[in-house]
Amino acid sequence: MADKSLKEIRKIIDNLDDTIIKALADRQSIVQDVLRDKLESSKGIRDSEREDAMMESIRKKAVNAGMDPYFLEQLFKEVINHSVRYQTQALVDHQNEKSEEETIRVAYQGTDGAFSHQAAMKHFEQRYTNVECIGYTRFDQAAEAVENEDVDVAILPIENTTAGSINDTYDLLNEKKLFISGEEVLRIIHCLMAPKKVKIDNIRRVLSHPQAIAQCSRFLAGLSRCHVESYFDTAMAARKVRNDGDLSQAAIGSAYAADIYDLKILKRDLANQKENFTRFVVVEREEVKCDPQLSCKTSLIFATVDEKGALLSCLNLLGDHGINMTKLESRPRPHHPWQSLFYLDVEGNTQEMRVADALEKLKKKAQYVKVLGSYPVREGKW
Repeated sequence: MADKSLKEIRKIIDNLDDTIIKALADRQSIVQDVLRDKLESSKGIRDSEREDAMMESIRKKAVNAGMDPYFLEQLFKEVINHSVRYQTQALVDHQNEKSEEETIRVAYQGTDGAFSHQAAMKHFEQRYTNVECIGYTRFDQAAEAVENEDVDVAILPIENTTAGSINDTYDLLNEKKLFISGEEVLRIIHCLMAPKKVKIDNIRRVLSHPQAIAQCSRFLAGLSRCHVESYFDTAMAARKVRNDGDLSQAAIGSAYAADIYDLKILKRDLANQKENFTRFVVVEREEVKCDPQLSCKTSLIFATVDEKGALLSCLNLLGDHGINMTKLESRPRPHHPWQSLFYLDVEGNTQEMRVADALEKLKKKAQYVKVLGSYPVREGKW
């Protein structure tokens, strides 16, 4: 290719990229046929022996092709995880008689372009022909929309690797008669955006949500003569910057919001901590059933009796049943001074005998237990 121009080389690369995309689309089509066979035969979603053999074959093919075997192994692991995710969601929908539904209405806190909006689209776009997202000002309004049957589900942030737990969501899970039916994990990449490509030194005002401002504090400290202003959420800040058209004004938000509001990204990945993820939970009115063959987690809330060693006794009960705990969070118990509610995630599914038996015994030992639901574990990179 030495005699080809850069423009010609880039055209060849674009054509190769198109070929890769077409091949992945064809592969996904075949996966749908595989899923139909599994639904009819009740076979497991994952075949570990086949996956191991596939990885070994890919490593050998990579070496023969002069490619980095680690790179191709990681790439194909993501392809497999995407396939497993699709099959898992399809199986849950099939078991809960939702596989024929084409439209889903999703409530979230914020406006178009918010991280919650992005998480909703990521979670549902592959499963439904139409995903209607409705933004609300507050978390409780989004949850009430589910209760009132204005929407089918709500997606709520529950924890962030930088900011920690979102207490409003934990409180809502206790107060409302809603069940967790799924989870989504979104990598949070903060971007500085403006109406046009301008020099960052020309920016005099930056708008964003207080959490985003705190997470990007080091970058913002380096902006001279720049006023930082809190706004309702990152997407609303982006919309205001778009509407004002002021070239000295910028917003911090997602690249997703920049696309929606036609803003130009001046700088990406602004956060102090680069590995910044938010976990969301999907909540709905009815508890979903998950086949025991799926990799699931169960979320619950409980309060202990007022005696020494009560918490340890409850946790040991789960351990005695071979149940692994993946998260434990405590919150003050409303209307019960000096008492705590414990929010717990465990590996397993209420359809499994050992989990069902452990929860029944926990209800007899604890003062209060509320099972929030079992749902598939979000697998793969984010």
